[in-house]
Amino acid sequence: MSRPVPRFHAITGASLGLRHADIAEWAAEGGADLIQFRDKQIGIREFIQEGEKARNAAKRHGALFIVNDRVDAALALNADGVHLGQTDMPASAARRLMGAEALIGVTAPTVELAKQAQQDGADYVGFGPIFGTRSKPDARAPVGVEGLRDYCAAVSLPVIAIGGIRADVVPALLEAGADGIAALSAVSRADDVREAARAFARCFVK
Repeated sequence: MSRPVPRFHAITGASLGLRHADIAEWAAEGGADLIQFRDKQIGIREFIQEGEKARNAAKRHGALFIVNDRVDAALALNADGVHLGQTDMPASAARRLMGAEALIGVTAPTVELAKQAQQDGADYVGFGPIFGTRSKPDARAPVGVEGLRDYCAAVSLPVIAIGGIRADVVPALLEAGADGIAALSAVSRADDVREAARAFARCFVK
């Protein structure tokens, strides 16, 4: 593993008139230790422009900054890493391009895919959806806390739980074996992004 995996990942999703940079700023200020820049709708030029603003906002508050899906954009933005889906560049190729210090995560909905991600050099796997989610229309059926528990017991890499997660359920997910969580709607679409992030961050304070 190239570096410790942050435990609270806030994923940007432009909504309610907020820019990615706004979400990154307030989520990092509220305690997110990683900002994942995600936008599947815009072209690469705008992606880079918006990503630069979000990266700068995250860095102002000491959060790591990674890019969803796009290794090319992650390199262009000098990001700390990338999070890859199963149809994106393999983690092994991303590792060769981004180097040993990059943080590389892979969405791995099965134990077999998690083991492949580990073999390919990933630092962590994302698993879910734990609960129902509206931010990903094609999401698989929710696995629930017990599904997460079974998965974590079989996987060696750090597991970041995702999908419909609220702050009040985080303790149960950590108890089930998750190393951390990723939140999109619960932070990016909150009435107060900063306070929503603080609620999540408090779950990781011992």
